[in-house]
Amino acid sequence: MRAVTRTAPAKINLGLDITGTRADGYHLLETVFQAVSIADTVTVALTESPEITLTCDVPAVPCSPKNIAWKAAQRYREAAGLQSGMQIQILKRIPMEAGMGGGSTDGAAVLLALQELTGNALPQEKLLEIAVSLGADVPFFLYGGTAYGAGIGEKLEPLPLFSTDCLVIAKGTAGVSTAQAYGAIDALQNPKHPPVQQLRKALEAGGTAAEIAPLCGNLFELAVELEEVQQIRSTMLEQGALCSVMTGSGAAVFGLFPNRESAESACAVLRKQVPFAEVCHTL
Repeated sequence: MRAVTRTAPAKINLGLDITGTRADGYHLLETVFQAVSIADTVTVALTESPEITLTCDVPAVPCSPKNIAWKAAQRYREAAGLQSGMQIQILKRIPMEAGMGGGSTDGAAVLLALQELTGNALPQEKLLEIAVSLGADVPFFLYGGTAYGAGIGEKLEPLPLFSTDCLVIAKGTAGVSTAQAYGAIDALQNPKHPPVQQLRKALEAGGTAAEIAPLCGNLFELAVELEEVQQIRSTMLEQGALCSVMTGSGAAVFGLFPNRESAESACAVLRKQVPFAEVCHTL
């Protein structure tokens, strides 16, 4: 039984704004995605038995058709006309309900692993179609790097890589339901929108971290009112962060620091306050 193991990186949103709502209820957004080095590990194998099975080392993760990785395997199998079953193993390192795309990146990793196992059975357009059907973040994880996203996140434009190893990501005990976060967004009255287009242009011009940081922002920060988020942001700024911003619909927070030493110092302080804090780099 041949297996393929892939690294499934997390993402942060350097900038994230909601620009409207489609007729089908999906929210339109503009964002800058950034892949980071915090990652899950996903192993996929084709089996002779017809079942799809999924295991994970974190008990809270559903190992059922509710999991995006399971859905990815099923939809790939249907599209490719495969008769075999699939065995999926996930080692989780990305925190849950963090806004870091943990489920989406696992789904993308399954699609890419199955492409390798089947000798690229599906054309890229079909793979992207499946990714869009799985969730707004999944298409980005087929490519990674730094990218501008529009529509519901599926309209992607590669940007020059934003390279830094002075990034800290932290998360408290509370999580955020994406559905609840979008509901709170809808209730905002005349919010101040983050300058995503300015951020995009600064990245296209090869901006430094000091130039990028003032342009980072997230509309969800106005809608998601978690004390832990505010505490993490305050700690990062007190420790010298150039910016401190919640990612996705929450509840993880990232901070850009001027150097590795200050990032590691801030991370040490945060680890005394919250269960998850890591220094990482962009991919």
